[in-house]
Amino acid sequence: METLETLHENNKMESRVRKNSIWKSIFFLSTLFGLIVLAVLIFRVVFQGISWIDMDFITGRLSTTAENAGIMGAILGTLWVMIVVIPVTLIIGVGTAIYLELYSKKGKVQSMIETNIANLAGVPSIVYGLLGLTVFVRLMDFGNVVLAGGLTLALLVLPILIVSSQEALRAVPGFLAEASYGMGATKWQTIRRIILPAALPSILTGSILSLSRAIGETAPLTVIGIPALLIPFPGGLFDTFTALPMQIYYWTIDSSLVAEYANLAAATIIVLLLILFLLNSVAIFIRNKYQQRY
Repeated sequence: METLETLHENNKMESRVRKNSIWKSIFFLSTLFGLIVLAVLIFRVVFQGISWIDMDFITGRLSTTAENAGIMGAILGTLWVMIVVIPVTLIIGVGTAIYLELYSKKGKVQSMIETNIANLAGVPSIVYGLLGLTVFVRLMDFGNVVLAGGLTLALLVLPILIVSSQEALRAVPGFLAEASYGMGATKWQTIRRIILPAALPSILTGSILSLSRAIGETAPLTVIGIPALLIPFPGGLFDTFTALPMQIYYWTIDSSLVAEYANLAAATIIVLLLILFLLNSVAIFIRNKYQQRY
């Protein structure tokens, strides 16, 4: 009897080991396939666009001829948009996370709000473009200027930042706040001097990753009517602008007419990827340098 039970257990164990090996192989092949596709795309973009990148391309204006075209206007437009997105998302996003996590009463209302915020994080970006077109471009009559584009992209990444900031606040050990209260500190003093500094590395990491998404978005800017024309460099919040993703989009479309535009689009993609890699590297540096372990 014991021999039969032992044999049965061994068979079950062998079956589990086989299933584990099969699923492990499937997951490995899936990861490998994704990496190969990514490597092929990056290689093609770099091979096609690296020879077009020089100082004239970086500092030049847009032109009707591919040989004279530059992306300084798109770079400045992207920077101006980030000037709007960064303070709006940080102030509103972190403030909302602090209120929901540390001030609001736990209950059905808070649960409903958090569920809706989490759902908004998964809404397609083009929907936020329609919202920005309705509210900022038409209702507030801003037009397709830097302020309208920045506020639209801020709405896009705001739910993501709120959720990541809430998770960062939850990760702070409770005994730190209890020790602060025990020493006579008020709730706001505890939040400002204890909880926020402990959660700040994770909050900044989530913020930079959210801003990286905002930099690469095209659909919302397309919907609110951001052009890719020969326009002056933007110099303020109410100036018309274009951005790097928009320039890539239009040059990709125009490559069916002028083949050299595909090379310009590839070169612009390289510049945008370098900016994104730089931001992500900063996020990793902040996390590794200031992350505290308890």
